[in-house]
Amino acid sequence: MGMVGGGSDAFIGAIHRIAAFMDNQCELVCGCFSVDPEISLSSGRAYFLPDNRIYRTYKEMFENEAKLPADQRMDFVSIVTPNHVHFEPAMMALKGGFHVVIDKPMTFSLAEAKLLKAKVEETGLVLALTHTYSGYPAVKDAKARLARGDFGQIRKVYVEYPQGWLSKRIELEGGNNAGWRTDPNRSGKAGAMGDIGTHAWHLAEYITGLKVTELCAELKAFVPGRPIDDDGAALLRYENGATGVLMASQVAAGETNTLKIRVYGENGGLEWRQTDPNLLWLKWSDRPVEIIDVGGNAKLTPGALYNTRTPQGHPEGYLEAFGNIYRNFANTVQAKIAGEQPDPRWADFPNVNDGVRGMQFIETVVTAGYDDSRKWVKWIE
Repeated sequence: MGMVGGGSDAFIGAIHRIAAFMDNQCELVCGCFSVDPEISLSSGRAYFLPDNRIYRTYKEMFENEAKLPADQRMDFVSIVTPNHVHFEPAMMALKGGFHVVIDKPMTFSLAEAKLLKAKVEETGLVLALTHTYSGYPAVKDAKARLARGDFGQIRKVYVEYPQGWLSKRIELEGGNNAGWRTDPNRSGKAGAMGDIGTHAWHLAEYITGLKVTELCAELKAFVPGRPIDDDGAALLRYENGATGVLMASQVAAGETNTLKIRVYGENGGLEWRQTDPNLLWLKWSDRPVEIIDVGGNAKLTPGALYNTRTPQGHPEGYLEAFGNIYRNFANTVQAKIAGEQPDPRWADFPNVNDGVRGMQFIETVVTAGYDDSRKWVKWIE
């Protein structure tokens, strides 16, 4: 594993490293950890890397790693940078023959996302996108129950992701991650919708297995002077005729990461909350509510059980969900390197197609969100 970004002055890089190391399938061997060469060097040394595998630029890293013998160079790169520095290192990696893990949203623009998809298809390399919440065992259990028709045809989807950390314009204070997230030159054209709305959108499509075909939306920047949305909501239409509501806000003062989804079919529905990640509520029209507590639980569907690490009653959370993405990705890559067919269970991680869908969501919701006529907008391809 190599890394672009994730230096000692960053938050998410440490999360990625913990997740990657969780199953002893990945080893950090090199990196360019910051745009500041001194921070990159000090960070790499803190991660116990030799100086000759700590790089000043990611271009230098890809060039030098490609010259090393196959058993020494990195096999894949994890890109954990602000959105505007996703595409170039990802494309360099693919051109150099390296697999890729990348934070969401996949790119700065839809055009870039399509180019990455074309390169992945051309090279046959693997790209994983860290839509973390799809890694929770309870989420996988929900997906399997909906897929087998436990609740009948899906009719309604409600997904919400309220945060409150941007209720004031803290990006002007510095020393936090708000600066680039509220700057359209670095985050892209969407703020809250690009940062957490994409998580809500992906969770809904992942759990239901349904694709959004059009939406109607309203986006707004509540904090004076902020040039990009910090709040938004969308009405969704799905391919099977189901409808949904998506809400994402970073000005819901007092909220943290209160992601929640509810899905209803003809015969009942289910609910999952990120604040109680081990629990899945099953709701029925003809019998009492059931609460599934994940863990080594015989009632779980096979895919959920495969992605469960602890006995029932021992909480699993954010890090383990991240870890499931890295484990499935790493197993897939190792099978490809060995010329073997990957286990179908390993394919259960967000990929480049999800990345393109995410950028299409951003493009569509921004197009709709600032149209005061509140017209329905077809999914932008």
